[in-house]
Amino acid sequence: MRNWHLTDGHQSLILSSHGDALPHVVYWGAALNDDLAELTAASEMDVTGGMLDANPPISLCPEASQTFPGQPGLMVQDATGAPMLPRFRYASDQASETAISLTYIDADLGLTLTFDLGIDTATRMITAQTTLTSDAPVRIHWLAAPTLPAPQLADHMIDFSGRWIGEFQTTNIPWAAGIHMRESRTGRTGHEHFPAVILPERGTTNTRGDAWAIHYGWSGGHRMVAEELPDGRRQIQFGHATGTDLAPVTKAQTAKLYATFSTTGLNGIATTFQRQVRDRIVTWPKPDTPRPVHYNCWEAIYFDHSLPELTAIADRAAALGAERFVLDDGWFGKRDDDTSSLGDWDIDPRKYPDGLGPLIDHVLGLGMTFGIWFEPEMVNPDSDLYRAHPDWALGPADQVLGRQQMVLDMANPAVGAYLYDKIAAVLSAYDIDYIKWDHNRVLPFPDAAQTRGYYALVDRLRADFPLVEIESCSSGGGRIDLGVLERSQRVWLSDSNDAIERMRIQHEAALFLPLDVTGSHVGPRHCHTSGRTLDIRLRAWIAAQRHMGFEMDPRELTEDEAQVLRNVTQWWKDNRHWRSTAAILRLDSADPSVIAEQQLASDGSRFVVFAGKHATSPQILPRPLQLTGLDAKARYSIRLLNRDDALPNLSRGSQAIKSRDMVLSGQYLMQHGLTLPWAFPETMWVIEGTRT
Repeated sequence: MRNWHLTDGHQSLILSSHGDALPHVVYWGAALNDDLAELTAASEMDVTGGMLDANPPISLCPEASQTFPGQPGLMVQDATGAPMLPRFRYASDQASETAISLTYIDADLGLTLTFDLGIDTATRMITAQTTLTSDAPVRIHWLAAPTLPAPQLADHMIDFSGRWIGEFQTTNIPWAAGIHMRESRTGRTGHEHFPAVILPERGTTNTRGDAWAIHYGWSGGHRMVAEELPDGRRQIQFGHATGTDLAPVTKAQTAKLYATFSTTGLNGIATTFQRQVRDRIVTWPKPDTPRPVHYNCWEAIYFDHSLPELTAIADRAAALGAERFVLDDGWFGKRDDDTSSLGDWDIDPRKYPDGLGPLIDHVLGLGMTFGIWFEPEMVNPDSDLYRAHPDWALGPADQVLGRQQMVLDMANPAVGAYLYDKIAAVLSAYDIDYIKWDHNRVLPFPDAAQTRGYYALVDRLRADFPLVEIESCSSGGGRIDLGVLERSQRVWLSDSNDAIERMRIQHEAALFLPLDVTGSHVGPRHCHTSGRTLDIRLRAWIAAQRHMGFEMDPRELTEDEAQVLRNVTQWWKDNRHWRSTAAILRLDSADPSVIAEQQLASDGSRFVVFAGKHATSPQILPRPLQLTGLDAKARYSIRLLNRDDALPNLSRGSQAIKSRDMVLSGQYLMQHGLTLPWAFPETMWVIEGTRT
């Protein structure tokens, strides 16, 4: 018997194998120091009637050749298409306190399977990856990253779905015998299928209880299998979408699997992923530079580019506090709408007869930096590029278009070279520090090579332009995962600038994303995606919850609205130094109409609470809002930051919090909670706390 143990002092992942068979997870949970052989023996399950004479283990790659009664971890064919049923045996292992590499072979079939697992003691993140190599080319139908168990004391799993302008919708899927399978076959991460699952034990909330989470860091089509076997055991598998490695290969590798365990509810999951993304995944071009307040011109002008209009808008944006100006779609080719010119990445001389220089010089003169929009992976049939190279488009010529566009074949080296030259020419000619990289349609068929080609292009540009920041946008949140975040510094969470919609989307996305990478903009008074009209106070504070920006025509603002926006923006700037590394903690609200979060400084010395009311409460008065993560014995100075927003005719009580700062214990704040003033729906309270 062989055993391996990874621990960060908070959680333990313990593997075991019988003889030379593939290893399986015998324990994953709170940190242990038990004798591994004894623990493995204790985990053995009984056998009864109607079963095999032994239980085939849920190994890191369950094998069909072992009469495994569930979904296997590998489906492979030889070059002729004949199924291969390998039986892997131990070859070697290398282990340290924080990393394990295990190699298994099937000598008869010429296959080698390697599992690489590691644990980060600072972020508390487990990483795992599977690699298959072959002596001869084989066809991969399905290769799972290392298979992990799911908890038994659980009634449901938390899965993710969504749509355009409605990303990160959580769904509670009941556990039942059989398979819950989710597969994204759109060729990108997808609004519909964020590649993660959370596995809470019964009774777990945001702030309490045990939970496990698994994320697949891949920006293409992916597949998740959550299976309960007839004997009651449960397994989770993630990998590329089935059949998307189209050509025979001698090496196949999954993306990295990210996994963690929490004893502090869903917030323990969230803080681990937030730390991992911020401290390990993202590479910051200028790590000592504060995150700048954005201005994006898209919802102000769309395709109607005019230098006088843009400079006037830039003047106004700078006066409101913007520090980066982003020129969105419409600056290239003959791009007057979304029907033409994608692929023709030359500056439109009709709109910019002197190039982008005059606009950029004006923006830089206002003290802002300059960013620009690209959608490199796409092409319009009405474009010079398509007319010259129709063979560069992925899929048949008569395919159904999406947003009047097709997808370029990113696996074609000539396509990558062309796009690099065009983008590099713009970046070399002008002082640009930011790219909004868009991806606005799904692939005509899923192909893993498309994602690899995208990665290669971005990696080459980042190597040659290391100070240029990249935002991942895909019709909003269609390409968000830890694979793309290795190559970008910001994500456009949703195309919806509706503050009510954003309140929920940001709340759910905080399970995985930290503040600094999550773009959030103050949209127009009349929202272009929902038709809803919302007060500037709510719009500003929702944007201030994350990486703040504006995306409207700032000339529409009244002076009162402009002053509110200036004030909130200045607050954001004054606090970004500590909020940059703060944990975003979701609060358990007793009122379902309230979505609340607490951003807690890394040293615990201060916090800010955002309590947004998205609908009418079922009761008359606000219920107390319990905080979390505080020192129970410490005292905190509490200030209702926007107390002037209380309505004197309807919020008539003499609450102290409306007129002065208060000092309360951490125990009280966590056990009883804050009692806030009455408020209308579509409003938000903001509360600052400082440990005294």
